[in-house]
Amino acid sequence: MSEETRTMQTADTIPARVPEDAPALVKKIGRTTYKVRVHFSQTSTETMSDKIKRMLKNELCQIASRNI
Repeated sequence: MSEETRTMQTADTIPARVPEDAPALVKKIGRTTYKVRVHFSQTSTETMSDKIKRMLKNELCQIASRNI
């Protein structure tokens, strides 16, 4: 298999161009190497702390609804 760049898309998303020097996570599984580039929204109004709190709250609500 060649070293081509692959982009996963869904019907309602448009892939963003991320600069080559953007931080990336690299993970090799078997003979496949995955490179995930990180980018941050320039228009976001939510802090990282707010986002983590929101995600934890949503997760707790899902767990509670499964236990009812």
